Amino acid sequence: MAYGFSLAGMLAVAALVLASPAADAAPLRIVAVGASNTHGWYVGNAGAYPAQLEALLRARGLDVEVTNAGVPFDTTAMMLRRIDRDVADGTDIAILQPGGNDLRFFGTREARAANIAAMEERLRARSIKVIVYDDDIPLRYYAFDFIHLTHEGHAMIAEALVPRILAILDHPRRKEAPRRPSVSRR
Repeated sequence: MAYGFSLAGMLAVAALVLASPAADAAPLRIVAVGASNTHGWYVGNAGAYPAQLEALLRARGLDVEVTNAGVPFDTTAMMLRRIDRDVADGTDIAILQPGGNDLRFFGTREARAANIAAMEERLRARSIKVIVYDDDIPLRYYAFDFIHLTHEGHAMIAEALVPRILAILDHPRRKEAPRRPSVSRR
């Protein structure tokens, strides 16, 4: 009986030693910064693209945590003011989804572009990879107000972000995340 206990004890210790590197590895940390669409207006946090993105990446076998830092009504100036607080040290990737509030609330395209550039610069200075999701979104993905996204719109964004995140993981030495050309908003 003592022999069986010793063997079981040795197996338990061996399992802990072998499992500890994986257990100690931190998950990939992603923070999604944006306004009401990032937050999940009409679909809730669980239906918003950050939650859907986390589920898609986990389905691919990645240990990942996606934090939703979407704040309804925010403009890029407001996002810039909170970027260092919302994107904590140790974050691997930040997704900026600037949305259309700047232009909706009488901001200029130039100020919007300058705020996005400043957020990118501050994050990269902290060795955080940045993806700016500022793509044109087809109208079929918008809710009745033509401002906020449907569940399908959030799914479309999450699916579009997966290859961009995988590209960062495949090229860890690269300083910049793949970025699509900036297009004008409505």
